[in-house]
This record gives sequence, C-alpha cells and structure tokens, in this order.
Amino acid sequence: MSILVGKDSRILVHGITGREGSFHTQQMLSYGTNVVAGMTPGKAGQTVEGVPVYHTVQDAVREQQANCSIIFVPPASAADSIMEAAAAGIEVIVCITEGIPTLDMVRVKHYLKDKSSVLIGPNCPGIISPGTCKVGIMPGYIFQPGSVGVISRSGTLTYEVVDQISKLGLGQSTCIGIGGDPIIGLSFIDLLSYFAQDEQTQGVVLIGEIGGTAEEEAARFIQGHFSKPVVTFIAGQTAPPGRRMGHAGAIISGKSGTAQEKMASLQAAGIRVVMDLTKVGEAVAEVMKN
Repeated sequence: MSILVGKDSRILVHGITGREGSFHTQQMLSYGTNVVAGMTPGKAGQTVEGVPVYHTVQDAVREQQANCSIIFVPPASAADSIMEAAAAGIEVIVCITEGIPTLDMVRVKHYLKDKSSVLIGPNCPGIISPGTCKVGIMPGYIFQPGSVGVISRSGTLTYEVVDQISKLGLGQSTCIGIGGDPIIGLSFIDLLSYFAQDEQTQGVVLIGEIGGTAEEEAARFIQGHFSKPVVTFIAGQTAPPGRRMGHAGAIISGKSGTAQEKMASLQAAGIRVVMDLTKVGEAVAEVMKN
C-alpha cells in the first residue's frame, strides 16, 4: 500500500505542451505512471507522447476520469491552475511550479478549505510510490519499493537520503517533497497522519531545513500521536541569521527557525536526529531493527 498516489491514480498534466511539461510527461510514462491526459488552454485535440490534450481540467476529468493533477505552468498562472483542478474534483494536486507569489498562495489556501482536494507543493519535486506511480520530477531509478516513508522540504536532499536507504535494501513506501515556500499544501503533520495509517510504512525519515516552525510542530505531533520510528535531518546547520538558503521559506528570523532550535525540539521529543547527512541511511537501518 502507499499514500495519496498509486496504481489507481490517473494523472493529468497541466502545461503538458510546454518544455517542462512534455519532458516530465515522457519521464513519468517511462516509469509506468498512468498519465491519461494533458491540459493546455487552446491546445485541445493535440497529443503529447500519445497523451490527449484538453482545453480545461473539467474536460479531462469528464473524458479520462483524471483524479490527480501535476502542474507545470508559469508562476503567474499556477494558483488559478491549482484552483481549477480543485473545482473539477481532482483528489491530489501536485504543483511543481516555483516562484508563485505568496499572496496568490494565500488565495489558494483559502479556496481549498472547502474542497476535498489535497495539495502537495508548490516548489517541490512531487510524490512517488516506488515501482507504482511517479507524479513529479524526481529521478525514478534511485527509488526502490520498501517500508520507509520520506517527507522532505528539500528535493536534492531527498535524493541523497533515498539513495542511501535504497542501497541498504530498505526501500521506500512513499516519498513526498512538500516544498520550501512560506505557504504550502500538505505539511509534515498532515503526511505523518497518512503514514500512521499506512501498513506498508514501518518508519519515516523527516528532512527539514531552517526557517519557520514546521519541524517543531512535527516534533510535538510525533511525541503525542505517532508511534512508528522517525529519523530526522535538518539542513542549514551553519546558516547565519537573516540568510536565505535556497527556498523562500528557509530564512532565519532572529533566534527563530534555526537548525539548532529545531534539532533541540526534535531531540526533546525523543526523536532520532542525525547531524551528518551521509549517516541518515545508517540511522534508518538502526531504528528499523529495534
């Protein structure tokens, strides 16, 4: 079993006729993902990699029963694309687009409150259930089916940790990049709740970074509501206050949001914190044996 995406996912690619959309459509198809439709306004009737293109999300849902969207549209249009998917009843929305204005995401968050859709991202690598379904831009070959769930604010660090886990023969159940923007969809806590109910997932790796309070909030949730083993790594341990480190949300303000503060919160909750990125896989193997 996996969370959010799997063999029953029917993928709709927003912006499929663009460079990024067409390239990653081909990559997802090669992985075995069931990409059933694309959507680009004004391009209905075309095909990309054999996938039919529609004018609206509603058309794609009606004709191809699409239930999962992945968004590769420019920042100025991305918020509207997310809301169009939700309005059409898409269950899982993955937004790869980076650079979406924060006020646009405020509108999106308010709009989604009354919808059944869930959002992953924006500014993220997506989600993958190894061997079954890849909805994103991650290199599929490093992932192996297994029992470790991965939740990460950093795409690049996700790949490093996954490679370590795969080489140790543990594999992954589902891996999700939640994105590093100030306003995102599903959080660490949301996804930990999913993993808590997933029988395939026997342990979780949580990859955080400086900025915000998401990791501290996750620590409190894990301590009170999550019984499976958790290994964590926090990026940006040497970042000075006020320095932005890649993501829009990865910025320290005063004493808040530092790696040291986050690691202290996690350790106080009894969660395994790894200081060295190259040792995360070893720590996962150790806690999974106990």
